[in-house]
Amino acid sequence: MNTKTLLAAMAIVALPTASQGQSWFDNTMPTYPGVYIGAQGAANWLLNSGSYVMDVGWAAGGKIGYDMVGPRFEVEGMYRSNNGTGLVFFPGGAANVRGRIEQLSVMANLLYDFFPGAFLTPYVGAGLGVGVIDTTIQGCNLCLAQFAYQGILGLGFNATPALRIGLEGRYYGTTTQTNSPYSNNNVMALLSVSYKFGQPEAPPPPPPPAVAPPSFMVFFDWDRSNLSAQALATIKQAADAFRAKGNARITATGHTDTSGPEAYNMALSLRRANAVKDALVRDGVPAQAITVIGMGEKGLLVPTADGVREPQNRRVEIVVQ
Repeated sequence: MNTKTLLAAMAIVALPTASQGQSWFDNTMPTYPGVYIGAQGAANWLLNSGSYVMDVGWAAGGKIGYDMVGPRFEVEGMYRSNNGTGLVFFPGGAANVRGRIEQLSVMANLLYDFFPGAFLTPYVGAGLGVGVIDTTIQGCNLCLAQFAYQGILGLGFNATPALRIGLEGRYYGTTTQTNSPYSNNNVMALLSVSYKFGQPEAPPPPPPPAVAPPSFMVFFDWDRSNLSAQALATIKQAADAFRAKGNARITATGHTDTSGPEAYNMALSLRRANAVKDALVRDGVPAQAITVIGMGEKGLLVPTADGVREPQNRRVEIVVQ
């Protein structure tokens, strides 16, 4: 199998099938820029045009990068190892021997995620760097530094906004050494896992809406503080609400309209509030649990000019809390 055929096969594996549906690529996951680290391992095919026949090898490494939500830049280190058979020349002749070729690379990669906020994220990339390799299948180990380059085609599985699993097909190569017995072309099927830091904290849940305490309102005739039958029925509801809460207090606030002198209206509002208190006590509310307030003409329910006999302003507001 030649290099182009392997790359095409890996591209097919890396790209999602049509049956997965467009919903896999909807940008619904929160995204944010940040530094990430990762580990990766791969199966490595060392292809060459020389006399070496190499087994499928392995590769492992790590990376650190910065995600800009779409573009990504990373630096990675990778070790590759392949066993195989090749022709080795000796002073007395040549023979096919069993051996190993090792490689160590440091690469700077630039990548691009097409759907950074989706569950499945296709991406492409390329890298340049330095590869330190063996000169032959036997002999000097990791003793020759070469210019290295690679192409990347991958699919990311975003398990969370911070955690990603990647499946990649890669081509990796180095410049050819003079009189080298092999050409250094590598194709890899790579699996990686990475974690991105700096995930924004979720905003705290909104506070529960404030619950207004039960309130009741009784009304009075002009210049009167006696309670009507309807007022007594409302006061009984307030007493029932007090008992339902178990441990509560009641505030009875008296009001008047704007007719009459202000000082007189202040006293009238207190008489009305005390009349309500007495009725609450008769309905079983302890007197010490009731606070009486007189507001006079202040706190009008219906704003009016001075001297207006407005029925809705002649009232006592009962609050159970």
